[in-house]
Amino acid sequence: MFSGVNKRYSKTIQIGGFDQVEAVNLGGGLPVVIQTMWKDRFGFGELEKESGEETVQRIARLRAMGCGLLRFAVPNLEAAEVLGNLASMVSMPLVADIHFDYRIALRCLDFPIAKIRINPGNIGSKEKTEKVLSKAASQGIPIRIGVNAGSLPLDLRRSVETGSLDRAEALVQAAERELAIFQEFDFQQVIISMKASTIADTIKANRMLANRTEAPLHIGVTEAGPLIAGVVRNTVAIHTLLAEGIGATIRVSLSDTMEHEVIAGREILGAVADSTRTPGDRKGVVIVSCPRCGRHGFDTHGFTERWQPVLYELDKDVTIAIMGCAVNGPEEARYADLGITGAGNKVLLFRQGKVIKTIDREDADAAFQEALENL
Repeated sequence: MFSGVNKRYSKTIQIGGFDQVEAVNLGGGLPVVIQTMWKDRFGFGELEKESGEETVQRIARLRAMGCGLLRFAVPNLEAAEVLGNLASMVSMPLVADIHFDYRIALRCLDFPIAKIRINPGNIGSKEKTEKVLSKAASQGIPIRIGVNAGSLPLDLRRSVETGSLDRAEALVQAAERELAIFQEFDFQQVIISMKASTIADTIKANRMLANRTEAPLHIGVTEAGPLIAGVVRNTVAIHTLLAEGIGATIRVSLSDTMEHEVIAGREILGAVADSTRTPGDRKGVVIVSCPRCGRHGFDTHGFTERWQPVLYELDKDVTIAIMGCAVNGPEEARYADLGITGAGNKVLLFRQGKVIKTIDREDADAAFQEALENL
């Protein structure tokens, strides 16, 4: 969806591309891939009858909004069975997030699950790790090494606590230890993430590792907080790194919905394209809406909230303006491919600054839908 953002050289990794699973490529200067993580516990009940249909439809909507990868926590073997069944029902590449028990990873590899996230340091002995890497390599399944500041090895944690090592360097050393195990077994299809809950540590660690490995980097701030705080913290860190060409895939971690994580990811990538003035980078739907004030004659808040999910699912390169009054109306948003505003009981639809239709307020949604379809 967005091109030119990923400028750092790294290996190219293919995720998926087998059975019915869509292929997603990342790294190697390719467009940055947005991902999110399923927020709730997931059991066989979510795959049955109406619940199953709703699950598949929600995943399809996430894909339409721009999500390329969807990760699930897999805490036990039963969860592996559930995710394996789901993987055969959808085309989006699914990722299994596994800790502690190597048998869970081995079972996930029996299904069309497109990627595994493990830490060799907590998956068990070297022999257990080798079994996972060997099976993944034989099937062409990539693995992400995921290092978090909150779960550093004990010796590195103590070094940070005593001040002999800063947290960013500790993250890098932890990642390099894990990577050395992969290299020992000649496993090449590896992606690395190092995440902290602080912006400075996230930026510094990824800058350092970017100069030490050709593996694609998955970037983001972990435990970033609720919607507003989390978006701000992730934006500062991710934008900084992407503007330097660091990062092949992003997850905007929020204490909020998956949909909002995907939307935030799209907007961050768009902001990088805008701020670095990379030609042709900004694609997809751009929503422009005024904040609303005492002059408003049109409920921009309600209309934007109602239409935002629909707009982000559109496969069109368009700018949509949702304006509140005559001051912030057709003239201010004259560059919009489609805009809407209103006054009194009337609503105006406009395109490139020219009013194309005037309708009654109660007909606004239907008229807007028709105009969208005609773009």
